[in-house]
Formats: sequence, C-alpha cells, structure tokens
Amino acid sequence: MKGCRKILIAMNDNKEVLTQGIRLAQEEKSWITVVKVVPCDLNLTGVNLHDMLDDGGTAASAQIQKSAEAEGALVKTKLEQGDVTQRIVAVAVEERCDLIIMGSKKKKGILSRIFGDHIVEKVIDRAPCPVFVVGI
Repeated sequence: MKGCRKILIAMNDNKEVLTQGIRLAQEEKSWITVVKVVPCDLNLTGVNLHDMLDDGGTAASAQIQKSAEAEGALVKTKLEQGDVTQRIVAVAVEERCDLIIMGSKKKKGILSRIFGDHIVEKVIDRAPCPVFVVGI
C-alpha cells in the first residue's frame, strides 16, 4: 500500500472499517476522507438536503469524528445522497484518492449472495484506484 497520499474510507454501519482505515492511513501518513452515502431516490428539488438527511446523517458524521479523534486522526467527512456505488466512485474521483477502503460481510446468507447488491464488486469495477476490502 505504499505511496497512498489520499485514502477514501466508505462507511457502512460498522466501525471496524473506519478503525482499520484510519490505522492504515496513519501508517501511510495519508490524508483521510470518510464518505457516508445515504441511499435515496427522492426528488429533492427545492428541499434542503441537510434537513432530509438529518435523520441519521448528522449522527453518523458525529460518530465518525468521535472515532477519528479516539485514533488521533483528522478526517474530512462527506455525507452523500444517491446511488451508493456511484457516489463512492464520484467522491474518489473528486478527491483524487489513491485507495478506497470498504467493508464486506464475511458470512452472507444464500439469498444475500444471490440477490444482494454487490456494492463492493461494483465499486471495484468502477473505481479509479485500488479498493481494499475489510472483512467485517
């Protein structure tokens, strides 16, 4: 993983992804951007996005900052709305990231394997940089 200047950590609801991502970034002395994507298909014309996402977005951002402070790291947080795969890839491009860190469940049920979103696989396919997958 040598040579990573900017690392994007794509948050799901598992703190282990954030913790491992921050530790890796600190070892590499990299800038850290953490993105939390809230999937939403609503037409938000004329609606304040912050108000719409406040149901969990503010709490998620606060938790990210708290975890980062516990690890002694400074992070830039981004709260995004839309298609999870597209937004993760878009933020990686915008931030010119050298690495994306994501989490994936180690044990998946048969229905999840057959009908699941496969977000990690889609991001790996479309990412402009390598993707490091943390088993959770």
